[in-house]
Amino acid sequence: MPATIRRLVEGLNQPAYVTGRRWDVLAWNAAAADVVTDFAQIPEPDRNILLLMFAHPFGRERFGPGWAAEARRMVAQFRATHDLWSRDPAFQELMTRLRAASPEFATWWEAHDIRRSMAGVKTFYYPDRPGRSGRDPLRFEYATFQANDDPALKLSIYTPA
Repeated sequence: MPATIRRLVEGLNQPAYVTGRRWDVLAWNAAAADVVTDFAQIPEPDRNILLLMFAHPFGRERFGPGWAAEARRMVAQFRATHDLWSRDPAFQELMTRLRAASPEFATWWEAHDIRRSMAGVKTFYYPDRPGRSGRDPLRFEYATFQANDDPALKLSIYTPA
């Protein structure tokens, strides 16, 4: 992770984080820790967007009734880049963990849907946060950007919708 990108992310007011080619979370800011999740509290081997979605209660809690649609979208987006790195042992290990953790992941992976990354809206639920309830979600518009120096790095930025 280039230090320049890390400082840029940390300096943003909006929730933002950077992922690598395997969707491992490499850098984030305080706003992302508050709105998405505190990535520092997640062991580094589990600090992966797909693992958070499929192997931890976080995904289902944070996306509430929209979890299945969001999870399926993520699988289709990941498939679009996975084949470039499918022989990489780190990708193989991730796939093994995802299949073991989630029958939904395995089913959706076999569907072979492919989607490009696009901007959109996400609705987050906070059942575990004092003062918030599952009926009181927050909506965010988001967009992702690739780094010119390393196209495997993606910056995701969220703004309140």
